[in-house]
Amino acid sequence: MTLEVLCFSRQIEEGRHALRQRGLSCATPEWKAILQRYRLLPGFRIGDRVKSWDVLKTVEFIESHAGKDAPVLDIGAYASEVPLILHRLGYRRIAAVDLNPDIVRMPYAGAIDYRVGNFLRAPFPDRCFAAITAISVIEHGFNGEALAAEVARLLKPGGFFIASFDYWPEKISTDGQDIFGMSWIIFSKPEVEQFIALAKSRGLVPYGPMDFSAGGKPISCFGRDYTFGWLVLKRR
Repeated sequence: MTLEVLCFSRQIEEGRHALRQRGLSCATPEWKAILQRYRLLPGFRIGDRVKSWDVLKTVEFIESHAGKDAPVLDIGAYASEVPLILHRLGYRRIAAVDLNPDIVRMPYAGAIDYRVGNFLRAPFPDRCFAAITAISVIEHGFNGEALAAEVARLLKPGGFFIASFDYWPEKISTDGQDIFGMSWIIFSKPEVEQFIALAKSRGLVPYGPMDFSAGGKPISCFGRDYTFGWLVLKRR
């Protein structure tokens, strides 16, 4: 499946349960995150419960399509669970990039190649990754042309781009609402289709059928209710 949509809130809980059952959940418990927010405990929050469904799908896809020696890059990776989970699974060539300088303080920093940088101009050579992951990242400061060009540059032929993003089939306006100091978009179906067409021009093609239908709005943020989409593109 190239594109799937989170339809029900229970899928979030099921995803987190599956991660816990396998000993892969790296998300900071809520009580600990609260204490960290008020500087009563050291460290910072890792992961986010609402991103359980897409984190699980992404990890399972990589397990099914890339060996443990495959080089994998997570973009927008500050506080992301994906590099940590892959490390626990035995993947040995994991890289991660984010603008936040605290990324180098994340767990397993001795084994994961954490870099401070802009993922639209990532500090890595051409065609060096078998998979690139992005969990709830591309909707912030979205630049479709630059994103498609950089992903195409970084992926080996046959490599995969796996991304989750804020989504609703019809347009939900986010005008005037920035997050992390960047613009925010909740992708509509036409906007996802437009990005897929743009990606095709860069040699990134859909990997299987697409289902754009949405069953509900289990995600709420800044007064908007929506869901998540999950997309896989393959490098020709």
